[in-house]
Amino acid sequence: MGHVALDGTKIKANASKHKAMSYERMKTRETELRAEVDRWPEAAQAADAQEDKLHGASRRGDEMPDWIADKQKRLAKIREARQALEAEAAAAKAEVERAADENRKAENRKTENRKRSGPVPRPPSKEPDPKAQRNFTDPDSRVLLTKDGFIQGYNAQAAVDGTRQIIVAHGLTQSMSDCPQLVPLVDAVRANLGRRPREISADAGYCSEGNLLALATRKIHAYVATGRAKHPAETTRKVGGEMTQTMRQKLKRAGYRSRYRLRMQIVEPVFGQIKQARGFRQFLLRGLEAVKAEWALICTAHNITKLAKVS
Repeated sequence: MGHVALDGTKIKANASKHKAMSYERMKTRETELRAEVDRWPEAAQAADAQEDKLHGASRRGDEMPDWIADKQKRLAKIREARQALEAEAAAAKAEVERAADENRKAENRKTENRKRSGPVPRPPSKEPDPKAQRNFTDPDSRVLLTKDGFIQGYNAQAAVDGTRQIIVAHGLTQSMSDCPQLVPLVDAVRANLGRRPREISADAGYCSEGNLLALATRKIHAYVATGRAKHPAETTRKVGGEMTQTMRQKLKRAGYRSRYRLRMQIVEPVFGQIKQARGFRQFLLRGLEAVKAEWALICTAHNITKLAKVS
């Protein structure tokens, strides 16, 4: 627990990215399928009349063909996925409006007579983004960008102890971003082991003013990269708040001796052992809760192999 490194890795879901459909395509395809399905009763009646003439009215032969059942199921799935995206958009809109209302009240209390400057922000849309996608095989999975391209998957998180490469906390999220996972991972370490680590290292994906402040509040020595560059303390633009600027100077002063360098040799080999040595590159279960449990089993199996070597 002297030094703990955090990182995330994208792992494929038990679903194909080609089984996803965008909101814009859902609306178009739903209209097409609805029109096609609405034409079937008239076509069926005409076919019945024609068959009655040929074979007689006493023979029914009205079993539903498989191709009709398949299209009706497809229409129902698309409608369900579209409604789920609309529900998510409505919830996001309500949250934005609530936050905006709180900010507006706070601003009014501070500046009763001051004129508002700048453009008026556009209200959030009632509909989802046309490019927002939902997967029909595993709706909880998301399209995530990796160094090898896009995958349909999840973002698996791990906090690894620097002494024995034991995973001391883990998590899993649908989000592409690692930033919101830092505080939950650090708190999970405390919950699992009864104490916090003395040092934390993480790449630039975890860097934010809020995260750095949270680590400082918990009295943890932080080594968090401030930019995605060859050297973690260097970026082309000197951006960021006070905490970020302080962290940048801290990493720059230490140079090649920076404790941040430990991150690569602690957490990244663990993902290599899980993915390459043990061949785990895709989840078998579906759904966020089931996949979280599967990731917990994978982390447990990794720890057992490490502890077995120690004993």
